[in-house]
Amino acid sequence: MSRKVLVVGEIKDGHLRNVTFEALTAGRRMADGGPLIAALFGSDAESYAEELSKYGAEQLYAISGAGANPTNEYCTEALSQLIQEIHPDAVLMGHTSSGRDIAPRLAERMGVGLISDCIGLEVAGEDVFFTRAVYSGKAFQVKTFRSGTICATLRPNNVDVSEAPAQTAAAVFYPDVKDLKVLVKDIVRKTSSGVDLSEAKIIVAGGRGVKSAEGFEPLRELADVLGAAVGASRAACDSGFCNYALQIGQTGKVVTPDLYIACGISGAIQHLAGMSNSKVIVAINKDREAPIFKIADYSIVGDLFEVVPMLTEAFKQTLIDAAG
Repeated sequence: MSRKVLVVGEIKDGHLRNVTFEALTAGRRMADGGPLIAALFGSDAESYAEELSKYGAEQLYAISGAGANPTNEYCTEALSQLIQEIHPDAVLMGHTSSGRDIAPRLAERMGVGLISDCIGLEVAGEDVFFTRAVYSGKAFQVKTFRSGTICATLRPNNVDVSEAPAQTAAAVFYPDVKDLKVLVKDIVRKTSSGVDLSEAKIIVAGGRGVKSAEGFEPLRELADVLGAAVGASRAACDSGFCNYALQIGQTGKVVTPDLYIACGISGAIQHLAGMSNSKVIVAINKDREAPIFKIADYSIVGDLFEVVPMLTEAFKQTLIDAAG
């Protein structure tokens, strides 16, 4: 059954976020030969048409009037108007900080349900089945829509991206949005470097075992070598070792990297809820009874301040050998 699918993409720091390509890949599956449409906010949104074309987008709507920092209120109203004009059968977006806020507002405007934080989908004839992790990843739900427009968000790093080149026509959409309650004049970001934690393929995370803010330095060195992001447990954040922006867990970010290296993390259930679906988990801890070892694919019993530098040097040498 062919469907018209609308994918709401995201731009960050001048680049399309990887979850946009994941949503386009999933959207192609759902479209099953039907039109695949992308929507982007930003003054230069039209310039991304060529990049989107690699992943099958046949139409791009560059939503005008949002300014440099569109609010979620603006995005919701603009998307609602776009949907009323093009009448898609399904709407997909990333389960990101903005997607988590916009999607339920949009679903309410559309008068439909929402399946959020999906980690997979399967198409079977007229039905699309979405898989969600529940109970901190201990079980899974499979949900579908009985009727109406499909509205769902996808957890980053859970759909294998594939290309399917298409000709992408770009057009500007001018929504009529008035009486906004909030206007963002400027965004001041905390100075940081490195890979986006929510979309990182490799994460090096530290817990209470790093002992101090300086204790994160060996982890950052390893992350630099691997091209990884640095994360943390809530215990490390609560202890003041790092910023809460790095927190992974039930009350932090939920991540699903290809490789998760847990350093000095005991493995409390709240932390496992945020990373247990990582494809490969390496745990480093002095306590051989640490709960993290029960879910780890590779376990190293030892002092992280000895083990992590050894790993860093080993990876450096591997990269040198590969380059030489």
